[in-house]
Amino acid sequence: MINPDFTKIEGIVLHKIGIKLNEEGIRYSKSPIRTDETINELLLKYFFSPFKQSEYYNLYHDTDLNLNEIYSYVSNIFADTAELHEQSVNIAKHLYEQSVHPKIKSGEMYVVYFKDCMLDGENMDAVGIFKSENRETYLKVYPSGDGFEIDSEAGININKLDKGCLIFNTEKENGYVVAVVDNLSKGSEAQYWMDNFLHLRIRHDEFHNTREVLNMCKSFVVETMPKEYDVSKADQADLLNQSLQFFKENETFEFDDFAENVMKQPEVIESFKQFKSFYEDEKELKIADSFDISEEAVKKQARVMKSVIKLDKNFHIYIHGKRELIEKGYEDENKMHFYKLYFKEEM
Repeated sequence: MINPDFTKIEGIVLHKIGIKLNEEGIRYSKSPIRTDETINELLLKYFFSPFKQSEYYNLYHDTDLNLNEIYSYVSNIFADTAELHEQSVNIAKHLYEQSVHPKIKSGEMYVVYFKDCMLDGENMDAVGIFKSENRETYLKVYPSGDGFEIDSEAGININKLDKGCLIFNTEKENGYVVAVVDNLSKGSEAQYWMDNFLHLRIRHDEFHNTREVLNMCKSFVVETMPKEYDVSKADQADLLNQSLQFFKENETFEFDDFAENVMKQPEVIESFKQFKSFYEDEKELKIADSFDISEEAVKKQARVMKSVIKLDKNFHIYIHGKRELIEKGYEDENKMHFYKLYFKEEM
């Protein structure tokens, strides 16, 4: 979790980035911006408020991490903060070179050095790279004679950051810890910020591992098990509930322990192990066999692990508890399936 309560802006540089596709060029600032305390407070809100996610990334390169441009430029800034302006120029050039998609907009790019950022309870410095692309129209009301006049002006909404990343000065050998926001790009142009400019890969931490195992469990139970076993929707719902409950009740995950406690039957356990290898190959990732469980990831995944039986277009049955309290049957007279539910009282 990111906590900016004690964060201070030590330096900020702004450049205007045009669209390379249109040969608009870059307008460089000659020196860092001077700001007062009031402006700094507004800027901190603008820069930090969108970062509410718990998933982090690392800067990455296929062959050599030092060949990742942003990694190289940011490392120079962390080594010597006097490098902020010079390296911001390099970052601006790199961003401009990636601005070739027809849907990308021109805008201001900010490179900011932050002191005393809190990341998961640890105090550290960070470099922020942000880009504002959209303008909003604001009304200005001011006195005029015995009345008032209204004018309009285009400006930046400090509650809507378009694109940004925070690169924390920790885990340098892995490509630093990076938080990223892209509130505008969809489809192919989304690669411009995260892939082409920053070149990121997901950080394999407890949040990532917890989320991926729960996603894998859902895929196995919902998609694979019905092909291999005679399993009802109620049985599937029960397995999803048991999977989620395991993560809620334990602080650490052990693959074999999970398989024995949730999958239980030897043939299902073996099938689940084989599915793990298939899932890793298909998703091009590696899931750890042992890791600390992320409570935040469990809470988020609980929303997509809902155990729901959909019956035609008439009913949805949400199953949260014991499997033995629901029975499935078939009525020959009406040639229809039915479920029988047992309960003590209506809530």
